[in-house]
Amino acid sequence: MNASTLRNRLHLIKLCVGADTIEDLAKWQATKTSKRKGPGLVDRRPCHVTRMFPRRAEEILAGGSLFWVIKGAVLVRQRILALESVTGEDGHRRCAIVLDPDLVRTVPLTRGPFQGWRYLTTKDAPPDLSERPGGEEMLPPDLGRALSELGVLPAG
Repeated sequence: MNASTLRNRLHLIKLCVGADTIEDLAKWQATKTSKRKGPGLVDRRPCHVTRMFPRRAEEILAGGSLFWVIKGAVLVRQRILALESVTGEDGHRRCAIVLDPDLVRTVPLTRGPFQGWRYLTTKDAPPDLSERPGGEEMLPPDLGRALSELGVLPAG
């Protein structure tokens, strides 16, 4: 998905607690997906269940992504495919954010801690690394994060 596709979209941003790298996120999602078994279960797309259901769901489903903050920086995004109502073990309604399995690396963007998820506009979202000169080979995530923290790397 390129910048013109992301333009004027509404996205979500969320801390990726417990993952130190993009690879950790991929492994965690693969493990969670493989554990979902049961009669008639066909959908093995990764999903993330959260307490709150976005009120602006229609805008998000028009091409939005979930941007993951890993170790204090946005490093990757996944396209949001669906927002489904599920019931938690406590009997309360939850939102399952169904994600495209493709992890798209972004230009690292420093982000402070917050709880839950937040809305993210396209103008505030980092671009994909593949859209920058040099593509994904441009910067290792640690270097990009350090440069972003120093204010050397532009936010997009």
